[in-house]
Order: sequence, then structure tokens, then C-alpha cells
Amino acid sequence: MSKDNKFLRGAAILSIAGIIVKILGAIYRIPLSNIIKPEGMGYYQTAYPIYNLLLTLSNAGFPVAIAKLVSERNALGDYRNAHKVFKVSLVGLSIGGLLSALFLTYGAKPIVDYIGNSNAYYALLAMVPALVFVPIMAAFRGFFQGSKNMVPTAVSQISEQLLRVIIGLSLTLLLLEYGKPIAAGGASFGASAGGMAGALTMVIIYTRNRKKITTRIKQSTIDVEYSVKNIIMDLVLIAIPITIGSAIAPIMDTIDASLVLKRLQFIGYTEAYANELYGQLKGMAQTLINLPQLFSIAISMSMVPSISDAYARHASKEIKDLLSSGVRMTLLIGFPCALGLFVLSTPIIDLLYFSNTAETIISTGEILAYLSIGVVFLMSVQTLTAVLQGLGKASIPVRNLAIGAIVKVILTYTLTAIPSINVKGAAISTVAAYAIAAILDFISVLRITRAKINYKYILFKPLFSAVGMAIITRLGYIILDSIIGKKLATIVAVFIGVLSYAILLVLTGTLDEDDFKLIPNGDKVFRKLKRYKILK
Repeated sequence: MSKDNKFLRGAAILSIAGIIVKILGAIYRIPLSNIIKPEGMGYYQTAYPIYNLLLTLSNAGFPVAIAKLVSERNALGDYRNAHKVFKVSLVGLSIGGLLSALFLTYGAKPIVDYIGNSNAYYALLAMVPALVFVPIMAAFRGFFQGSKNMVPTAVSQISEQLLRVIIGLSLTLLLLEYGKPIAAGGASFGASAGGMAGALTMVIIYTRNRKKITTRIKQSTIDVEYSVKNIIMDLVLIAIPITIGSAIAPIMDTIDASLVLKRLQFIGYTEAYANELYGQLKGMAQTLINLPQLFSIAISMSMVPSISDAYARHASKEIKDLLSSGVRMTLLIGFPCALGLFVLSTPIIDLLYFSNTAETIISTGEILAYLSIGVVFLMSVQTLTAVLQGLGKASIPVRNLAIGAIVKVILTYTLTAIPSINVKGAAISTVAAYAIAAILDFISVLRITRAKINYKYILFKPLFSAVGMAIITRLGYIILDSIIGKKLATIVAVFIGVLSYAILLVLTGTLDEDDFKLIPNGDKVFRKLKRYKILK
């Protein structure tokens, strides 16, 4: 199997796992929103960015750094030191997780009081155990990803999310009678339960593969010792810029949690109503925007070790091919997701969050319409960041996202205080931030790799197919709405969108033989389409 196909298969494995995870996440977030309403989601979403920021600061850059160093050592046949990187990382991440957990234990109350949403205390405190177990899980994931084995990560993602859903929803229902602030705490504890399950899963998988790992270590062709000091230095040098870059997104969310709430109250909204609008933005609309990210996250997780491997071997053509494949996959998925959410924004909200008032559904639908525009930019940032990280240029995406974050703060502060825009100002600023970062990242990647992009094949054909899909989907919904009702019309329209996009991809010649190889019996489908001259 070629290096390019290995990368695509790795991304495909993580994408399948990601689909399962996001389905479970939807099973979690959607009924959760219907149970605790925008008020409870406001508490939950106030706590989550703070937890995410602490998690990012304690371990975010290290899984990528581990994968990169392990991949590079394996490429040289130095399997013994590749495993040593993992062992050193596991100890360091365990210590970092414990320290962040202690900080949150004692700092939760002052933090939520400062933000101006004191009822989010229980939601934040319930996430403390996750800060201990998630970093441990991350160390194992980095090791296996660096070894080009994406299956353990996929399995742990599923087990993590499954326990999160079961425990989170169960506790929310049990604690609802004690008030929405405490019920939101039950929902938050789902993250802790999931972290425990994911870490345990990775330990079990590692134990079962221990014999194979030991055998491979004995096959090492390099006897030079990779000292603990050098491992730590190399990990830190790679991880710090990645951590800073990864921290920008949760920092942006944390800024939203504080800035949006305060600016809404500045124009006369009560703390309770400001919290509800924030719940619509982050707990409901943002949840749907996060769904397409599963593909770009999968692509980026597979991209880093593949690019690092090629870079270590000075394989410039392979790097360009991987770049082309990664960007193309991102746009093939990003365009239809963005346009589909845009044309069906309010119907989708109405379908999923049915227990909310008509006013809430309309308001959240408007927020989703704005946010949907940023899907392609957000996915592109994740993919291009992975490319730059693999090339050892991790500081570049950090700088570019920081520029976008500055723009976001300015726009959020300005637009949210305009009554006619209110919370939608935060949505607009998010789109602008990721658009700026994506464009700057793309320019940087082209400058460094000197790659020649086939824009017709990679950009325009997928965009043309997605636009056609969006038009067909919207018309289908309008026609069906008066016949079978809004909710059923939305479901059918989504299927129409998927089918029409697939057909348009084939008719425009956007898909090639390699794309069909990624699906079961895809080679047979490809030959039949060629025989009937549907594909050239």
C-alpha cells in the first residue's frame, strides 16, 4: 500500500470512529438541550470552555509531539527509543493532568464568579476527574498514532463517548429535580466518566499488544541512546507551540463565555436571558457546527505522522501529494456540510430541539445560519495546521490563529452590544476569525512546500457540486414542507442532499479511482461506472 493510501486509510478509520462518536455526541447534546433547555446549556457551556482550556494547557500539544517523534524514530528503525518517548510522555502527562485537576478543584468558584455566571459552578467542578484521566489516554493515543495504528484511538474514542452519554444523561435526569445548575453538573460529569473509560480502554489495548511491541523493540537497528533529557526537550519544543495554537480556540471560547454574557447585560439583558442566548449559541447551534469537524480532525490526526515521516525522509513529492489529498478531502466534506446547514438551519433546529419554544427555535436557527458559513474555514484550519505541524512549523498556525482571535475579540465586543445583532455578533466574529486563519495558513503552506494546487480538481469541482446540492436540497424541503410537514420534510431533504451530492460528484468527474477504493467494493463500483461511461 502506498504512503498516500496509508494516510487515506488512517483518516478513513478515524473518520468512521468520528462518525460514531459524533452520533453518540448528538444523542447526548440534543436530548440534553431538550432536558435542561437553553438555561442549563448556558451553565454547561460556560464551564466547558474553561475545562477545555485547562485540558489543552496540560496536554494538548503532547499527543501530536509524541506521534511526531515516534513516527520519526520508527521511520529510522529506532523502535526502542520510539517506545521510550511514549514512556517519558506518559509520566509527564500524568503529572500535568494532576496539577490541572488540583487547580480547578480550588479555583472553580472564583472563576465562574468572575465570568458572571455563578450557577455554572457545579458544571465546572464535575469535570475535575477528566483532567486526570484524559492526559493519560492522550499519551497512549499519541504512541499508537505515531506507529500508524489508528484503530486504538478509534476504539478509545467510541468507549469514551459511550460512557459520557450514558453517565451524563443518566445523572442529568436524576439530578434535574434539584435544579438546572446541579443537573448541568451531572451532565458535565459525563466527560469525567468518558475520560476514565477511554484511558482504561487504551491501557487494555496496550497490554494486549505488549508482546508485539516488545518484539518490535528488539528489532531496532539503532543502538544510540535517546536520553530522557533530550526527549523532554524535543517534546517541549514541539508541544509548546502546538499547545499555544490549540489553546487559542478554547481561549476564544472562554472569551466568549465572559465577553458575550457581559456585553449582553451591558445592553440591558438580564443575567438569566443572557445565559439563555449563550446556551443557544454554544449549547445548541455550535453543537451542530462541531459535527463536520470529526472529518477534519480525523484527517489532521492521520496527517501529522504521515507528513512527519515523509519530511524525515526528505520526500518532497510525497509531502505535496499528502497535502493535495488532505485539502481535497477537507473541501469535499466541508462544502456540502456548510451549505447544507445553511439552507436547512431553522428546520434542523426545529427537528432536533423540538421541546423548545418557537422563539428559541427561530433565534437558534438564525445563529446556526451564520455559523454554518465558517464550517469550511474551521475544517481547513485543522487540516492545514496538521500539515504545518508535520513540517516542523507549528508556530505558524499559532500566529495565524492568534491574528484571527484578535479580530474575533474586537468583533465580538462591538457586534454583540448592538441590540439588533446581539448574540449573533459572536457567531459572525467566529466565522471571521477562522476565515482569516485558514487563508493565512494556506498561503504559508504553499510558500513552504512550493506545491502546485490543481484548483479545478480540488476546489471548484467540489464547490460546484455542493452548490448544486444546496439548491436541490432547499427546493426539496420547500416542496415537501406543504405535503408531509416540516419535520419529516427536513429528514427527507437531508437524504436528498446526500444523494444529490454523490450524484453530482460522479457527474462532474470529481471522484477518482482512489476515492472509490476507500469504500467497500468500491473498485467494482468504479469499473461499472466506467463501463457505462458515467465516469471518464
